[in-house]
Formats: sequence, structure tokens, C-alpha cells
Amino acid sequence: MDLPGQGDSDKPLDGYDTGTVARRVHGLVARVGLTHYNLAAHDIGAWVGLPYALMYPNEVSRLALLDAGIPGVTLPDMLPNAPDQAWRTWHFAFHAIPDLPEALITGRERVYLDWFLRRKAANPLSFSDADIDEYVRIFSLPGALRAGLAFYRAASISAEQNRALVRDRKLSMPVLAVSADQGSIPDMVAPLRPFVDDLRGNTVSSSGHFIPEEQPVAVAQLFGEFFAG
Repeated sequence: MDLPGQGDSDKPLDGYDTGTVARRVHGLVARVGLTHYNLAAHDIGAWVGLPYALMYPNEVSRLALLDAGIPGVTLPDMLPNAPDQAWRTWHFAFHAIPDLPEALITGRERVYLDWFLRRKAANPLSFSDADIDEYVRIFSLPGALRAGLAFYRAASISAEQNRALVRDRKLSMPVLAVSADQGSIPDMVAPLRPFVDDLRGNTVSSSGHFIPEEQPVAVAQLFGEFFAG
């Protein structure tokens, strides 16, 4: 699903801390009548997926988390600034600054998105020009840029919420942690280990950060095996 503020979903004015987003997502899940289900989540989706599974452990049967540093849990407070690493994480601080990102990105959405999608992919051709067109359409909708930045601007609140959630409990369902050999998080398993009772890991080859788009067949096979277990 498109999270609140993403894709063609509504762009609420507030509530981008992951606890609030998780509750909004759960409202949709309850509305459609799901009571037991598997959950797969990538990047900011994983920011929401981990607290969601902790908040609703009797509903989430299995959880897959893909290439994400999760605030308060696995995302370091101090991000790397060495040139060979900073290109992966520089945007966390940039997106959190008030007003400046909007001033620099507005009217240049294609340049910005093209850099993110193709620079962070192992093969830039994983994203076609038509794909970029669709991302630009979505990112140019009223409120979309504000909403996209809001997840980062609420990251410190999300981190506090997550630290409280993992303080007294662990994820009890089986969890699959998926890395990419050229992704943002070289090892998704090690930082998650203190917070999960039943943790499995896998690294997808020839992939950058956007694992489902870059290696869909490999991801489908991983999910088929894990969620059918």
C-alpha cells in the first residue's frame, strides 16, 4: 500500500511519526477485514513496519524488512560523512532542515528523483524513463514534497517511540532481514538481532537500495519461501 503522504494516498498535514502512521495503516487493515497477515516493508515502509509489528504482534504472522536503517533501533545517531558513504545518507539531515529542501527541489523534481533512483540502483537502467515520469507525477502532487520530507522531520520522534517499544519487548514472529550487495545497509541482520526472537537473513545480489524494483524475481522467490514457511 501507499503509506499516508506517499503515492496517491492523502497528504495529511501532520502525523508522520511512525507510531501515528502505523495506527493509520492499521485502521485501513481493520477496515478491509484483515486479522492475520504477513507484512513486507522497504525503506521508510520498514520504519513503519517494525513498530507496526510490535504494536500488533497478534496480527502480523511474519515480517520482512528490506534495506532500511530504522530510527531509534538500527539507524545510527551519527551518520557517516566519509565520501564513500555519505552519498548514501546525506539526505537524512538535508530533508530535516525547514524550508530549504522545498526551495531547492521545487521545479527540479525530475533532477532530484533521477539522482535518487538511478544513483542508488546497482543498474541505473532498472528505472525506465516511464518509471521516472510516474515518480515525478506523484512527487509533484499538491502536498507530496511536504509529506515526503515530513517522515524525516519526524524521525527523532519516531526514534523515541521505537526505543520505548523495544525496551520491554521483542518481535516474536519470524522476521526476514533482506540486504542488497550494493544497498544502503550492508548487513540488515546484525543490528536487528537484539530486537528479534526468530531472525533470518538474506542478501540479494546485483542490487542497490531498490531491491524489489531491481531484482523482482529474487524478491518474489524470497517472499514465496519465507511467507509460506
